[in-house]
Amino acid sequence: MRRMAEELQPAKEQSSWISSWLPSWCPTSPSQLKDAEEKILKTVKRPFSRQHVRISSGNYLWTLAFSTQQQQQSAAPCVPQPPTQPTTPLVLLHGFGGGVALWVLNLDSLSSSGPVYALDLLGFGRSSRPQFSTDPREAEDQFVAALEEWREKVGLQEMVLLGHNLGGYLSAAYTLKYPHRVKHLLLVEPWGFPARPENPNHNSIPMWIRAIGAVMSPFNPLAGLRLAGPLGPMLVQTIRSDFKQKYSSVFSDYTVCDYIYHLNAQTPSGETAFKNMTVPYGWAKRPMLDRIGQIQVEIPISFIYGSRSSIDSHSGYAFKKTRPDVEIRVIRGAGHYVFADQPEDFNQTVLQILARTEEKWKGEGTEQ
Repeated sequence: MRRMAEELQPAKEQSSWISSWLPSWCPTSPSQLKDAEEKILKTVKRPFSRQHVRISSGNYLWTLAFSTQQQQQSAAPCVPQPPTQPTTPLVLLHGFGGGVALWVLNLDSLSSSGPVYALDLLGFGRSSRPQFSTDPREAEDQFVAALEEWREKVGLQEMVLLGHNLGGYLSAAYTLKYPHRVKHLLLVEPWGFPARPENPNHNSIPMWIRAIGAVMSPFNPLAGLRLAGPLGPMLVQTIRSDFKQKYSSVFSDYTVCDYIYHLNAQTPSGETAFKNMTVPYGWAKRPMLDRIGQIQVEIPISFIYGSRSSIDSHSGYAFKKTRPDVEIRVIRGAGHYVFADQPEDFNQTVLQILARTEEKWKGEGTEQ
């Protein structure tokens, strides 16, 4: 009788009931997510700290921090350190459905030349999962405000901001609002840049995807994963079996797939915000390409794409037409997860960009 009564409640209350019921149906929990993440991070060689950085409204952002000072202190006294190292912290923002551990193939290399921070976006991973506004502008502002509060709490004056997918979109949004905090903006396969075409070519989208999209449009993008219940882990292993290959250099099993499952099988806070920021088939309601030109010209901007990615790189080249100093790098043989597909090439590309950025700023400081 109780089940029948609940089914007669308004849609909003019914949705809340479903959200509270799903965790018991899905074989996941915060502790299982923690265990899955720690299993991956055990392969990182350089020392790092991890903590929940508290921000307002009782929220927190899960953060990994690699400090050059810590590395120097832990090194033997007889080992000389490089005389000059870039000191501007590099901050890594993951994409939709991701988390800090997906950077496992990059953390050692990138932290070799300076401080690196990786954090779970608000609403994702092991960060707080609050309720976001249904308004796309306000939801974006919540993400950006959380990042700014995080910066203040960590004590960073400036940073090089690197974002992948949704993280790229939010990195650009943050730079628009807080330009004096960003020394260089690195956009890795960014989501949400082009506007939805007035007459999108639906014929280019397979019929089965259009059919699923029509059925699932009222729901969150990954609702099917949670509705699958106990079959969810196997579903991830089947649909995203490519992740096993991407991380095969460190894991021979489905360790990363299990992590991805636990990231996305829990309360869909950031996922709901993302859905409210999109129109059908993943276009942004507030396209970043319409606004990115407002970023101060003093801030260098670099795009990194994979040569085999499904993300259209035309946005980067379109922006470069209006701002010739924009840099576009394409990693051969890489798909959308360029940092995992070709980690060595990706790491070297980012380190080269960081070195040039530091040289540029040091040169300007000398001139002044």
